[in-house]
This record gives sequence, structure tokens and C-alpha cells, in this order.
Amino acid sequence: MADKHIAFAGPVIHSLPNTDLEILPSALLVINPAGTITTFTKSIPRSQVATAVESLDIPQDKITVHLLAPDQFLIPGFVDTHNHAPQWAQRGLGQGMQILDWLSAVTFPNEAKFADPAHARRVYARCVDGLLRQGITTASYYGSAHGAATCALADLCLTKGQRAFVGKCNMSRNAPGYYRDASVEESLRVTEECIAHIRGIDPEGRLVRHVLTPRFAISCDDELLRGLGAIAKRDADLPIQTHFNEAEQEMEATRGLFPGFENEVDLYESFGLLGRRSILAHCCYMSGYEMERIKQLGCGVAHCPVSNMTVGGGFMAAPVRAFMKAGIKVGLGTDSGGGFSSSILDAMRQAMIASYAREVASQGADKGLSIAEVFYLATLGGAEVCCLEDRIGNFVVGKAFDAVLVGTAGEHEGVMTMVEEGDGLETVFEKFVMTGDDRNMVRVYVQGRLVKGT
Repeated sequence: MADKHIAFAGPVIHSLPNTDLEILPSALLVINPAGTITTFTKSIPRSQVATAVESLDIPQDKITVHLLAPDQFLIPGFVDTHNHAPQWAQRGLGQGMQILDWLSAVTFPNEAKFADPAHARRVYARCVDGLLRQGITTASYYGSAHGAATCALADLCLTKGQRAFVGKCNMSRNAPGYYRDASVEESLRVTEECIAHIRGIDPEGRLVRHVLTPRFAISCDDELLRGLGAIAKRDADLPIQTHFNEAEQEMEATRGLFPGFENEVDLYESFGLLGRRSILAHCCYMSGYEMERIKQLGCGVAHCPVSNMTVGGGFMAAPVRAFMKAGIKVGLGTDSGGGFSSSILDAMRQAMIASYAREVASQGADKGLSIAEVFYLATLGGAEVCCLEDRIGNFVVGKAFDAVLVGTAGEHEGVMTMVEEGDGLETVFEKFVMTGDDRNMVRVYVQGRLVKGT
């Protein structure tokens, strides 16, 4: 952006905190050179845009105005609350396998390759580019168990302009000898080195932060979990992420390793790893007690419907409606190699399908999710899970401009349902959500910086 402001005039769609959509046919957004929204006029005739911009007391050579075409609209950037960056190259493999078998046969051999920093940089560059192309402006990444590779991922996110949490995956047991931390001491030391590296390249955490990443309790012994909990207690700014109640096979194995705990809430809480900064992936099988505790603790849930339906040993439809009713923070995750798609649009659609299944299974008690609700999960809900709702997730003065310019016409803008004369903005938006893809995402911005498009 250099030293210039940018302004956008035209249709804008975003979520309100109550999950409702705000659909604005003719709005004006102004963003300063730091990438922060300074003006948001929700209704302004196109004929008055030039006058409104002139009144901003910004020299005309210091502002670029984009008048959106009739077939375009702006939405907030998507938030992927759960992504395994090393699994970018294995997406779609091992579908239908039980989770622990899939890890042993597919995932661990793949992630072990990231001991080679050159391999890591090559795959991670494709991963970050791929997610930005899909309009994912924020991602919470599990790295591999390797420190150098994790630092390379953080470097790439910062260079390419993606907002990201990046975590070295902690694994001290129940993984093959060729792919696990040599000791608890090494695991914690490398974690500290990654934290220091990420703070060194982005001291204020403006775009990139480290996230403590015990893969799951099965791969971490008591000493490692205790050490990570100590880091979390010492450093209140660090997010935490782990897998939680993902599959029955995983839950049974966890109980066998930790016989002193009846559930994963008490287990992780005992090590100081649960709180408002915690991102719990999956949460497919939840007791009333566990629901109440994660609500009290302020944890967020990363709902990953694509992988829940394809890897793990069953059609695992997480109780998202129950989470929302209880006031538990929920966002969407693509889960990378655990599913077959890196698209948040696909995650939104699959979240709706999973919710319809739960509605039938609950005899109507858990109503299916609406388009407005899954869009909320993909944007402002995800921001809340990451404790970034004061910075991103929708368009509010003072927030960062993380956004996607959507185009809905033309042979190069996807295969979405054709827009017909007379379609209102809400209808066009519905067509995009249900049938669009990355080709409809003409431009992508993070903190006001153009990261996709021209």
C-alpha cells in the first residue's frame, strides 16, 4: 500500500455479532496506509462517492478509489481455525480410515519429510499460496515436529502476507522413531526457539504468532504437557491448539494412557492448557459436563466437517448448534490432509450437511445451520475462536482490512450458478456460497495489502 489510502464503493456483505448477515448494496469503506478501516459508510449513493471521498481531508494523490462493478461485492477474509500445513501434499489420501491407522500409514511418513528444510519451504509455499487463493486470510497452522520447518512456515506467512498462528507440533511418544521428538527436553527447547524466532520476525504479532501445539494427548506424555502448560502460564499472549474428542478410537486410546481422567477437559485443564486462548479441534463427541467446562473456560471449537465425514471411522457430525446455543465460540477448519478440500466454502457447505444430519438424528431438536450462520463461522466466528475478533472478522472502523473481492460473472470467475437479471444481492451471495470457488475470488487483501489479484 505504500503511503496511500484505498477506498471501495459498492456492495458489502459481512456478519454481525448475533450471526445475522448485514447486506449493504451501496457502502463506502476507506482504509489507511496501515491497513486499518477508518471510514465505513453503510449507505451512500454512487453519485455521492466522489464528494464523500473528497471530504475526508486526504490529498487526492494519496487515495485510490475502487468502484465495484455491478457483479462484484466485498466480504471479510475467511478464517481457517484448524489446518495442518505439512499435509498440503497428502490431501485426499486415506479417506475412510480410522484416525490412528491413518496417522500411522499416511500422515507420519509424510510429515517426517519436513526434516528437510528445502522440502518444507517448497510445500509450505504452495500451502500458503493455496489458502490465500481460497480467500483464507487467517490460518491456525499445525507445523511438523521440526523447528527449522516451523520457522520457515512462519517466514513464508509473513513474506506472503497471511495472518497466521504457527505451531511446532509437540510429539514425545506414540509416533514412529523416525518422527517424534527425541526427548521432552528437546521438544520444549525447540518450541521455545520457535517462539523466539517468530517474535523476532514479527515482534508485535501483527500478522504471525506462535501457537503452542501439543498434537493430542496420545502423543504427549505428562512431562511434556506439564512443560507446555508452564510456557502457557508464563506467556499469556500465546494461543494453544490441540485435537479434542475427535473420534471414538482416539478417545478410547486417550483414556487408556491417562486412566486418572474420565474426560479430555479435565485432562488438558490439569496441565494448564485450557482457557480462552485454546482452540480445540473437532469436539465431535461431547458430554454435558465437557460442554459446560469449555464454556466456563472460554475455549473455542474448530469445527472441521469435511475431515469429520471422511477420516476417523464414521460420520462424525459435531454438535455445532448445541455449541452455539451454549455460547461456546465456534469457527471452521479445513483440516488440510484430514479431508479432501482446502476451501472454506466447502467447509461451510459440509457444515450445513452435517447439521442437517444432526437435525434428523435429534428429531428436530438441533436445527440445521443457515447460510448466514455458516458464513459467520467462517469469518467472525473464526476470529472469535482465535481471540482476534477485535482485529478481524467483519468490517468495523478500527479493524484491519482483511477482505475478499468476489466477482460473479465472466468465464474466468468460477463455475457458480449463473447470475440472472433481477437477482438481488442476497440471492447472488447465496449462489456464491453454495456454488462458487476460488475463481470467484478476484482479489484478496490482508491488513490492506493485496495478496491475490492485480
